[in-house]
Amino acid sequence: MASRWVRVFSTARADAVLALLRHHGFSSAHIAQLLRNAPVVLVANPDKIIRPKLRFFDSLGIGASVLAQSNVLTRSLDKFLVPCFEFLRGIVGTDANLRTAFSNKPSLRGLVQKKLRPAVENLRRHGLLDEAISKLIVLNMGILGMAPNRIAGIFEELEALGLPITDPRFVGCFAQMSGFKRETIRRRVALYQSFGLSQCQVARAFMALPRILGLSNGNIQRKLHFFRDELKIALPQVIAMPKILTFSVKNILPKCAVLSLLMREGKIQRGINPFGRLGPSAKDFSERCVKKYEKDVPDVVRAYEGRLKFEGFMDQDIEPACRSQALIF
Repeated sequence: MASRWVRVFSTARADAVLALLRHHGFSSAHIAQLLRNAPVVLVANPDKIIRPKLRFFDSLGIGASVLAQSNVLTRSLDKFLVPCFEFLRGIVGTDANLRTAFSNKPSLRGLVQKKLRPAVENLRRHGLLDEAISKLIVLNMGILGMAPNRIAGIFEELEALGLPITDPRFVGCFAQMSGFKRETIRRRVALYQSFGLSQCQVARAFMALPRILGLSNGNIQRKLHFFRDELKIALPQVIAMPKILTFSVKNILPKCAVLSLLMREGKIQRGINPFGRLGPSAKDFSERCVKKYEKDVPDVVRAYEGRLKFEGFMDQDIEPACRSQALIF
C-alpha cells in the first residue's frame, strides 16, 4: 500500500512506522489518509522522529483522526511544533481551545514561526481585542499565515457592510471570509443573485449566518432550486432565514408537508413564516407538530412519513424589508 506514495528502501522501518501509528490509535483508513498527505512519514525513523511527535500530540489530546488530515508529522518537533503550539496556546488560552483550533484546520501550511507574532499584532492594530483574536484563531488558525493586505481587505469589506468590530457577529464573518479569495466570495454572491436575490438580502443573510458563503456552488444551486421549484417558497423568504440553507433536503420535505397540512386544517396560522418550525430535531418536531395533532388530523402522520404529497405553501411570498447600506459584494 505504502509504495504507491513513497519509495520504500527498508520494509522493516516501514513496518515499524505502521506498527507505531496503530499503537497510537491510527486505523487503516487513518494511515491511508496520512500517507496521502505526508508519505515521507513512512521512511522516517519511528523512534527518533515519529514517536516523540505522537507523544507531543497525545499530550495535547490531539489524536489520529486529526493528525491524519495533514502533513504535520513532517514538521520539526523542537524547531517548529513545540514553539508554534506554545505560542498558539498563549493566544487561545487553553489546551481545549488549542485542540479545537487545530482540529478546525489541521494543516499548518502557510504558518511560519517568525510571522505568527506579527500577524497577531496586525490584528490588534486593526482594533481587535485579544478575546476576539482568540476566537478568530480558534475558528480559522490559517489567518496567522495570511498576507497583511488580505487581512486589511477583510476589515475594509466588513466595515463597508456596516459591521463594526464590536459586533458579536464580526469574528464569525471575518473567519468565513478569510477562508476564500475575494474573487471567490464575489462569484458565490453572484450565484445567489442569479436566482433573483438582491445584494442586500445576501449581505444580511451572510451577517446572520456567515457559513452560507461556505456552501459549495452545487449545494447552493440544489437548495435554491428545491425551495423555489419544489417547495414553491419565495427565495427572499428563504434567504431571510439562512439557517434553512444548511438543512438536508430529506429533513425538510416531510416537515414542510406536515406544516402545509396543519395550515390548511387551521391548526397553525397561515401566512406566517414556516421556517422557524423546521429547525428542531426530528424528535422535537414530531412531538410538537405530529403527535400533538395526529388525533385531530390523522393525515399528519402520512405527511411526515412522506406518503402525502407536498404541493407548496400558499400566501408565503412576503419579502423582508431591506435597509439601504454600503455593500462590498
